[in-house]
Amino acid sequence: MNLQMFLQNLANGVSLGTLYALIACGYTMVYGILRLINFAHGEIFMLGAYFIYYNILLFALPWWLAFLIAVGATGLVGVAVDWIAYKPLRDAPRISALISAIGVSFFVQNLGLVVFGGRPKPFPVPAFFSQMVNVGGVRIMSLTFFIPILAIVLFLILSFLIYRTKPGLAMRAISKDIETARLMAVDINKTIAFTFAIGSILAAAGGAMWAMRYPQINPMMGTMPGLKAFIAAVLGGIGSIPGAMLGGLLIGLLEIMFVAFLPALSGYRDALSFIVLILILLVRPSGFLGEKGEEKV
Repeated sequence: MNLQMFLQNLANGVSLGTLYALIACGYTMVYGILRLINFAHGEIFMLGAYFIYYNILLFALPWWLAFLIAVGATGLVGVAVDWIAYKPLRDAPRISALISAIGVSFFVQNLGLVVFGGRPKPFPVPAFFSQMVNVGGVRIMSLTFFIPILAIVLFLILSFLIYRTKPGLAMRAISKDIETARLMAVDINKTIAFTFAIGSILAAAGGAMWAMRYPQINPMMGTMPGLKAFIAAVLGGIGSIPGAMLGGLLIGLLEIMFVAFLPALSGYRDALSFIVLILILLVRPSGFLGEKGEEKV
C-alpha cells in the first residue's frame, strides 16, 4: 500500500470512528447513570436519519434546518422512551429494565418497517458534502473532514454540559450514588430524562452523518452501527465519555485498516468488532479508560 492509499484509509477510519464515538457516548451516558444498556439506541439513530429525510421530502426544508429539527425531535423521542419503558422500572430488578430495552428496540424496528416501509430510500446529500478535496495528492470527500469536526464540537458541548452545568452535576451525582442524590433533593427523573435526550441527540447526529456517508436509509440501519458503538463503549470503558470517544475511534480505524491491508478477508469486517469485544472482556473487562468496580460519567 502506498502512502496516498494509507492516508485515504486513515481519513476514512477517523471519520467512521468518530461516528461510532457519537453513538457510543449515548450508550455510556445512560449506563453511567442507570447501569443500563439502552439497546434501543440504534433505533434512535435510525429515527434521526428518517426525520431529516422526511423534513426535506415533505416540507422542503433546507438541510441545516431539517437537521436541527430532526435532532430536537429525536431528543424528545429519547425522553418518551425513558418515560414509557424505563421510568416505571426504576425500582425493579435490573434485568427487567434490560428486557424492556430489548423490547423497545424490536418495537421501534418493526414500527419503522410498518410506517416507513422496508425498501431502502435514497438519502439527500448536500452538494457541499459531496465535493472532493485534494490534500497532498489524496482526493478526500469533504464530508470525511466534516464528520470529525462536528463530533469534536459536540463532544466539547457535552463536556461543558457534564462538568460545568447544574444538570451535569446532577448527572454525575446520580452516577455515583442515586439514593444519596435523591436525599439531596436531586430530581432523579428529570435528570435521567435529560440524559436520554442528550444521548438521543448525539445518536441523531450520528444517524444523519451515517446516512450521508452511506446515502440510503432503511428501518434496520441502526442495528449494526448500534452494536459496534456498544463494543466501542466497552472497549474504551463503558461509563466513561473519553472512553467512548477512544473506543469509537479505535473500532473505526481498525475496521477500515483491516479491509485495506487484508482485502481478501473484507467479508469478516463485521466479525472483527465482535472478536475485539471478546478479547477486551477476557483481558480487560473494564476497558481502556474504565475503572474496576466503578463506572462514571
